[in-house]
This record gives sequence, C-alpha cells and structure tokens, in this order.
Amino acid sequence: MTEAQKRSTFVTVVAWIFIVLAGIGTLITALQNVMLLVIVNTGEMEAALQAAPPDMPPAFAWMFRYFHLFFVAYFLMAAATLTAAIGLLLRRNWARRMFIAMMVLGIVWNIGGLVLQMVMLSSMRAEFGTMPPDAPDMQVVFTVFMVFGAGLVLAICGVFGWIARRLMSPAIVAEFADPGVALRPRS
Repeated sequence: MTEAQKRSTFVTVVAWIFIVLAGIGTLITALQNVMLLVIVNTGEMEAALQAAPPDMPPAFAWMFRYFHLFFVAYFLMAAATLTAAIGLLLRRNWARRMFIAMMVLGIVWNIGGLVLQMVMLSSMRAEFGTMPPDAPDMQVVFTVFMVFGAGLVLAICGVFGWIARRLMSPAIVAEFADPGVALRPRS
C-alpha cells in the first residue's frame, strides 16, 4: 500500500481547514494583543473601572476587569490549534491527541461562552426593563440573540464532537501508528 493510500481524506481536509482558520486566528489575535500592549494603558483602564457605575452588573464588571486575559487566551488557543492542525496533517499521533483535546476544549469553551452570554443578556434585559413605557421593546431582540447564540453553539459543539469522535475511530488511529507497525486496511 502506498503512502497516499494510507492517508484518509478526512484527516487531510480537517487539518487544512484548521491550518487556515487557526493561522488567520493566530495572526489576528497576535495583532490584537500587540494593539492592547501599545494602545491601552492599564492605569487608565483601572481608573475607568473605578469610575464604573456601582450598579454595573457583576458579569460586566468581571469582563471589564479581565478583558486582556481573554485576548491572551484566544491567542494561545489559536496557536495551539494551529500547532495541532499542522501535526495532524503530518500524521503525528501527539497532534491527533492534542487536536481531540482542542475539540473538547472548544466544546467546553463554547458552552461557557454561551452561559456568559446568557448572564450578560439577562443583565441587559433587566436594565431595559426599567426603561420608560414609551421606549422601544427590546425583549424580542434579546430573545432572538439568545436563541441564535444557543443554536450556533450547539452546531459548533456538534461539529467539534463529530471531528473528535472521527479522530478516535480505529481506521483513523491506524493512520497515526508508528511506521514500523503494519496499518490495517481501511473499511
């Protein structure tokens, strides 16, 4: 069996898709982190946080206080995904395992982001509940955002779970076996 026959199209396509997406993500998040270091003065941010209204919802205050850590976390996730995707393309078993872990982390990350979104939108919904009666009704907008956000997260989690499951299948695992080990034929 030739080397080309041993390699599944699924792994190659997934690897290239994530190389492109994670490469773009790594570049963008690196630039965002540089921008934050150059433009945003942490002293001014602390002063702005101290001047924030005392009735600011806790979720907003928390996000405002630690927003720079989100940019660093996004960069690290994009760089790790890029590394795993390149290793996946090269059929490295450590990369397959790392990529599966990144997919599981992506599921957890998206569900956590959905929970945070729901908390923040609920806080905003409560704020709009105190508006005068002649103000526009924003409840429908918040409901649409919540439903759309939940649907998108479920779709992303489904795709990530499917990819992780396929990467754990015996046929795919066999592709990543040591070169000295005979590969099983694909079914």
